[in-house]
Amino acid sequence: MSKKLIKGNVALAEAAVRAGCQAYFGYPITPQTELLEHMAIRMPELGRTFLQAESEVAAINMVYGAASSGVRAMTSSSGPGISLMQEGLSYIVGSEVPVVIIDVMRGGPGLGNIQPAQSDYNQLTKTAGHGDYNPIVLAPSTIQEGVDMVTLSFDLADKYRTLVFVAIDGAIGQMMEPAEMPPMQELHPRPEWAITGQGERNEKNIITSIYLGADNLGDFNDKLQAKLRAIEESEVRYEAETVDDAELIVVAFGTSGRVAKSAVHHLRKAGKKVGLLRPITLWPFPSKKLAALADGGTKKFLVVEMNMGQMLHDVRYAVGRDIDVQFFGRAGGSIPMPEEIQEKAMAMLEVN
Repeated sequence: MSKKLIKGNVALAEAAVRAGCQAYFGYPITPQTELLEHMAIRMPELGRTFLQAESEVAAINMVYGAASSGVRAMTSSSGPGISLMQEGLSYIVGSEVPVVIIDVMRGGPGLGNIQPAQSDYNQLTKTAGHGDYNPIVLAPSTIQEGVDMVTLSFDLADKYRTLVFVAIDGAIGQMMEPAEMPPMQELHPRPEWAITGQGERNEKNIITSIYLGADNLGDFNDKLQAKLRAIEESEVRYEAETVDDAELIVVAFGTSGRVAKSAVHHLRKAGKKVGLLRPITLWPFPSKKLAALADGGTKKFLVVEMNMGQMLHDVRYAVGRDIDVQFFGRAGGSIPMPEEIQEKAMAMLEVN
């Protein structure tokens, strides 16, 4: 299959269609609106469900209901919209229904602007709704990787009956790159746990997130935590480049990761022992890999983000207090340049 030049938002939307998404509910917000627009065309063409909701609160609850019936359901939004979805996200995880959300991150806080940022990191990995849980969070750095991760996200959501985010930023959503689209999948059969409507089965399935009594809710939380630990053991993904002999490792994800890769290549050509660790899953985070690199002799880490240092805390926790971890970031819609990362890395290398 040949590649074609395609915009990021459109590519991820088409990937969702081809992964068998049967129901999409959303609300327009820049810089992800082309994703919604593409679904508005493609879903009715295929006899599937598309609905522009009156708000993000309505959209996430429609997704919750559709997913409870066993169909592959999703929405997409940006930071302010994800904030409005928080209660629904927690209900989805508490009910163990599979849902996929694409978050095209923009600058914040508040209304912010429509420029690319990575300021939703904490929101997605730490506070995506109330309660003790983590959604799976995938962070591609190219359009092709985003296409592949959309397909993966539906498979992971179904496998673990959980919430999966694909987190890109406005730069990836709005840029155009060559990408190869996957083949169209057959629609998946209704799973046994799904609600069915009257008359389809003798037994009645119930989807709920309420467990009356501390013991009952405690038992559910123990079960949920066991599932999260299984995800942590099996689903950590990252890209590691020239890390084995590195004196300094740059840690960055998404657009920052692709910029950092360019900086690392330039530094290597200049004879500097620098490597790249790019988390692909923001949760589960590659903490064990970072800890192993620190234990293996790397004593300097440079964290690069398009925010004010949100992943920085996870890196510091992973490598320990005795390791030199520094930060370089941009917020409000600015993208770090390779030359800036190189300059910061050189300054760190020169200090013994």
